[in-house]
Amino acid sequence: MSSVRIGGTRWSSWLLLVPALALLAGILLVPLGKTLVNSVSTPDWTLANYQHLFTDGVTLRVLGRTARTAATVTLAALLLGYPYAYLMTRVGPRARGILLIVVLIPFWTSVMARNFAWIVILQDGGPVQSLFALFGADHVVLYGTTAGVTVAMTQVLLPFMVLPLYSTLGGIDRRLLLAARGLGSSPTAAFWKVYWPLSRGGVVAGGILVFTLSLGFYVTPALLGSPQESLVAQLLAQRTTILLDFAAAGALGVVVLVVTLALVAWANRVGGTVSAIGVVATGQPRERR
Repeated sequence: MSSVRIGGTRWSSWLLLVPALALLAGILLVPLGKTLVNSVSTPDWTLANYQHLFTDGVTLRVLGRTARTAATVTLAALLLGYPYAYLMTRVGPRARGILLIVVLIPFWTSVMARNFAWIVILQDGGPVQSLFALFGADHVVLYGTTAGVTVAMTQVLLPFMVLPLYSTLGGIDRRLLLAARGLGSSPTAAFWKVYWPLSRGGVVAGGILVFTLSLGFYVTPALLGSPQESLVAQLLAQRTTILLDFAAAGALGVVVLVVTLALVAWANRVGGTVSAIGVVATGQPRERR
């Protein structure tokens, strides 16, 4: 009888997932399935739409530009976010709360408002051009360029790097560094041989989050970029809203999805991604030891 009750309990627990799974299938899996079928069945059952992506002379350039931009944004977010997250683990509770609020403020601000603010900052005659003019570069305008898009995307996506890093760095026992110093290691050697390996899970998690979000970013490139330097999201929008080529757009979307899933699978293999994504969702770091 106990086994029956245990089995019943297990089945009832799984039944609780049915509404969520049905909702997920209805709003995500079904549209994705239709997109996949449409990409190989229009106009005929063939892989011509996928072959065309690599032979039209445009898609590969856009994909390469998108990958470079995403990699640059990820690297910039890491260089800015790692010291910030480390500082959050070293200050007191009140200062840590203030730093955490600063990180969370972008989540409470409209993306459109932030991007229009960047238009004002980066446009001709804006503060950035005035700053460069102080150093003799009078004609530097980042608005309408990939560089301007990269700067704005870094600011928008920086919290997605800081929060996983803060979760990981906050769980590192600093006594390990003291032990390394006691054994004769220099501060630099102790960091690279002890602290950095323990923080790589947060680095990988934040990097995957920022990189994958950068691949599909649309609002910032659309407002701050230009058609001549478009990214993959702009190309998808053009093929669906202007050219009405839904089959080719679906094929491009499937390719981007496969790349994203491959990156997430690699991150899960490396480790640390699941816990860091949970931190991004809840905004709560792990308890420090």
